[in-house]
Amino acid sequence: MMDKPARLASIDVLRGIVIALMALDHTRDFFGPTSFNPEDLDSTTPAWFWTRWITHLCATTFVLLAGSSAFLRGQACGTAALSRYLASRGALLLVLEASWISFSWQFGFNVIILQVLWALGAGMLLLALLVWLPRPAVAAIAVLLILPHNLLDGVKLESVLWLAWHQGGFVPLTRQFGIVIIYPLMPWLGLIAAGYALGPVFHWAAARRQRWLLLAGAVLLLVFIALRAGNLYGDPDPWSPQGKGWMFDLMSFLRVHKYPPSLLYLCVTLGIALPLLALCERLQPPRVLLLFGRTPLFFYVIHIALIHFLAGLYMLARYGGLPQGGPVAAQLPPGYQPSLPVVYASWLGVLLLIYGLTLLWRRRRPAPQT
Repeated sequence: MMDKPARLASIDVLRGIVIALMALDHTRDFFGPTSFNPEDLDSTTPAWFWTRWITHLCATTFVLLAGSSAFLRGQACGTAALSRYLASRGALLLVLEASWISFSWQFGFNVIILQVLWALGAGMLLLALLVWLPRPAVAAIAVLLILPHNLLDGVKLESVLWLAWHQGGFVPLTRQFGIVIIYPLMPWLGLIAAGYALGPVFHWAAARRQRWLLLAGAVLLLVFIALRAGNLYGDPDPWSPQGKGWMFDLMSFLRVHKYPPSLLYLCVTLGIALPLLALCERLQPPRVLLLFGRTPLFFYVIHIALIHFLAGLYMLARYGGLPQGGPVAAQLPPGYQPSLPVVYASWLGVLLLIYGLTLLWRRRRPAPQT
């Protein structure tokens, strides 16, 4: 019984790491908007590219851990209670995504933006049904949703259901309002189911579990390298030598497709995340990461609006205007130059501020989230 808190702590620590990295990506969106895509190899620099690329760990890790956490919760409360929890929690996340989170990105309602909470919420609703199945059946469903996903890349349809399931895109509701589907559901639903199927690993003895996590990460990275090297399968964007030196060749090799997440995207990000999870069990975690990992919804709910508001103050104070057109801005204030030092300094400041706000919130509501 003594191993269980440590295992859960390792999940919380890794969740804290990736949610902090997520805040870096969103800080870059608002404090360092660029007229180019940081992953566009014709326009970017290595510093901008890797600042964006490292944050790819966030969504895959968070969705996978959501599935594993659901399994562990079910071991304590039973299948019926777990199913009710997942259904209510999933519905809450969908409402938050369509309301407050969409507002936080725009400080308005020009569109409803469906991103990670949409994927998590829909995944929890699916899990509310899948938890009644044998775990091997859940694992099989995960495989069927993830592995053949890229076989459908060439199918382009305007159907709303297809946009939501695989393709992503804009769904107009009126002339001036619509829905932007950034996270198509097919692979994300498979990933949360895979996390649930992975759950029993966290009941193993620590040494066995850590060996398995390291081996699984290594296998995923080898699969990624083998498939990517020959552009064989698993990503719609092939890599190629760039003629700009080894760094740009490496960037091309690792520039995998996120919207929707390709098989190779999942392989490389999870190939890093699983060994990180094993490492988190062996190290004494910083308190701030443990706190973030145990209060992920509070962090997520406040951080976008907070970053957006603070970045607006910064832009007005320094440049006298606001960027227009979103994170890849169409119009930037006169005199503005994107700066990664500003992005990283702002990110650290945001994390400190959220840490303080989280401590205050926990004092009012001491029971930790699970």
